[in-house]
Amino acid sequence: MIQKVIPGPEQFGPGVVRATPHEGDPARWAVLGEDCVWQQQELPKNVLASLTRHFELPAAGGKGAMRLSATVTVHRTPMDAAWEEARFLEEALGCEEQLLRPGERLTNLYSLGSVFGESANTDYDDRVTENGRCRSDTRGGPYPYTWHQVTLGPVVVSVSGCGGRGHTAADVLDPIVEAHTKATTRVEGAIGWDASAPSDSPEAKVSPEAKVSPSESVPGTTGGA
Repeated sequence: MIQKVIPGPEQFGPGVVRATPHEGDPARWAVLGEDCVWQQQELPKNVLASLTRHFELPAAGGKGAMRLSATVTVHRTPMDAAWEEARFLEEALGCEEQLLRPGERLTNLYSLGSVFGESANTDYDDRVTENGRCRSDTRGGPYPYTWHQVTLGPVVVSVSGCGGRGHTAADVLDPIVEAHTKATTRVEGAIGWDASAPSDSPEAKVSPEAKVSPSESVPGTTGGA
């Protein structure tokens, strides 16, 4: 399912290409440590699969290259997905500066989260937006940085972007919104999501026939784990 819904370069807009490396290890995911450093760890038992893809908008028109990424994670239950969203918001609040990898850092981060029915959120169980600046020893900076993450039942969709020389915040936001909208629409179709369901329970918005189960085969997993 992840392979069907995760964005490709065409979902971000004209000119975007695959970065090298393009895909992360589907058996691992990124975790922010207490020291505000991101690290790759094995998937926990409550996660069926997680896949990250990396993209780039090459330098052109006097502007530097832009880095983009998309991650889709499938949890065993909507509650597990809700906890991931809550942890992400808490981590962002506690780490205004984060080390992505050696030589690459996020700074001046601030986040805003809203559950279904709050702050005009009528589409997702939870929604988190993070903004700040990105810096690199090789690419320079600081440049505008944005991360959008939502939960739909047991599925978490994240899309992020780090600008380059000459890019505005709007330059970074536009391809993120484009790819994010298309990815979440695909997820809605895959799990039978119904945002109009008159219930506060994420389970109520997912059709019984389309719910993700641990027995389903997801690329990159063994036995659903």
